[in-house]
Amino acid sequence: MRRIHKVAAVQFEPTMFEKERNIARLLELCEQAAAAGAKLIVTPEMGTTGYCWFDRAEVAPFVETIPGPSTDRFAALARQHDCYIVVGMPEVDEDGIYFNSAVLIGPDGIVGRHRKTHPYISEPKWAAAGDLHNQVFETPIGRIALLICMDIHFVETARLMALGGADVICHISNWLAERTPAPYWISRAFENGCYVIESNRWGLERTVQFSGGSCVIAPDGEVIAVLDNGDGILLSEIDLDVARARRVLGETVFAQRRPELYPELLTDTFSWNPRDFFGLYGHQPWPTGKTSQVSVAQFAPRDDASQNLGEIAVLARKARDEGAELVVFPELALTGLADPAASAQPIPGPATGSLVALATELDLYLVCGLAERDGDLVYNSACLVSPDGDVSVYRKAHLTANERSWATAGDGWTVVDTPIGRIGLLIGHDASFPEAGRVLALRGCDLIACPAAIKGRFSSSHAGTEVLQPKPIPTGPDPHHWHHFRVRAGENNLFFAFANIADPERGYPGLSGVFGPDTFAFPRREAIAAGGTGLATALVDTTNLDSVYPTNVVRRKDLVSMRMPHSYRGLVRAAATNY
Repeated sequence: MRRIHKVAAVQFEPTMFEKERNIARLLELCEQAAAAGAKLIVTPEMGTTGYCWFDRAEVAPFVETIPGPSTDRFAALARQHDCYIVVGMPEVDEDGIYFNSAVLIGPDGIVGRHRKTHPYISEPKWAAAGDLHNQVFETPIGRIALLICMDIHFVETARLMALGGADVICHISNWLAERTPAPYWISRAFENGCYVIESNRWGLERTVQFSGGSCVIAPDGEVIAVLDNGDGILLSEIDLDVARARRVLGETVFAQRRPELYPELLTDTFSWNPRDFFGLYGHQPWPTGKTSQVSVAQFAPRDDASQNLGEIAVLARKARDEGAELVVFPELALTGLADPAASAQPIPGPATGSLVALATELDLYLVCGLAERDGDLVYNSACLVSPDGDVSVYRKAHLTANERSWATAGDGWTVVDTPIGRIGLLIGHDASFPEAGRVLALRGCDLIACPAAIKGRFSSSHAGTEVLQPKPIPTGPDPHHWHHFRVRAGENNLFFAFANIADPERGYPGLSGVFGPDTFAFPRREAIAAGGTGLATALVDTTNLDSVYPTNVVRRKDLVSMRMPHSYRGLVRAAATNY
């Protein structure tokens, strides 16, 4: 098998009610890509017909079976050029059920198809939720998976495909309401160490402005080719060896997964009214919630715990003066990075005693990372210290290769109820695993506090787009368009307080932030500390429990409630077969 292949994404504006025109134009663009040497060509969602259909009756004249007349035409092109083509279209099955589908067509005909599992807003008026889950298709040019638009919002879909060995996810979409390439697209490539080929439509249809920005995203999250606006094709290459390394920031993340900690991924806690569900039978009712200021503090810890405690105290006082009620400090901020095993502290002990004294004095919640010694064992831990002296401890569950030389992995999750809201704890590399944040969301967390010591690139800029979006959607340049930990917040509909070490000389970029629960809310509800030592502070709102059904997204968790956990069993198996 050749290891490097040329690929193409097609960007196209279909016209409703002009199916023949759409198919002819798509064939023309696919022909251009094939003539340029592309072996895998991806076209947009619903490209044969357009997207904004009122109901079943309106779309009925344009649905087709698979295989059918339209797929036959693309199959002839694939056979002629010995290539593979992904086509988006409305499908009808033998029972008259309609689906929003993607079909993978090769030189020998239909290879496979995906039916959109998470219909978006208007689609349930005509389309059923897909019933072909998480497939990966083995081909001579690699292992190919298909997703459609809204599907990629859900961490489980792409994760299962990557666990199934996908080298490339072909994501076809009619994406809207933000600049593209969208942060969700980038994060799904980045966290799974695979390519994403994104084919998005552009243009205006029934008042809906679509975003364009079709692209190819590498396994490290780099956008290696992009087409901002207009009809056209873009060409790039994929390297199967790069995808099959399955590395995130240099770590072999799939070998480091902890499936024994993920069984809750198969539950659906937000399928019932969460206001009633949490606290059922009087057990662990949600905190009432409130509006609070939350800060993250970034600095470069030294090798002396007393010096670090002094820096923590200075930043905590500054945050309190600015109105913060919770401050999150970096991973190992208290004990330092140089030799965690030697500097490890017991809990409770003098180090946490000093944090308790500071929290009590300032009437402030503190989250701080430290190396913890418990007998002969050392853990990479974080403690949440309350003003009344309570100390809750979380031991890092997902260890990096280096940490395994000195630390023992923790074996559970920590969730703490406070007046600010329900808070879950993660540490650094934990947040590279989408399963971890999802478990805490399913437990009803309003906020995840994440002390971190993460090196490398997990954020990128956007130069701006020519696609005109309705206000307040931004279109201009953005230095932090993609921030992986903003995506962690939005996909789980919670606040994410990410406190990273800022030490560029040693590779720690900082970029700490407090990120809001809705990534499509503009202006964004967030604050980012882009420079060196300092704070970022944002408003965190966990109120709105007094209605019949929560109307605050952090309590309602729309994306969490739309999951399809019956199809997620592969996430909790001890090992996958192909990655």
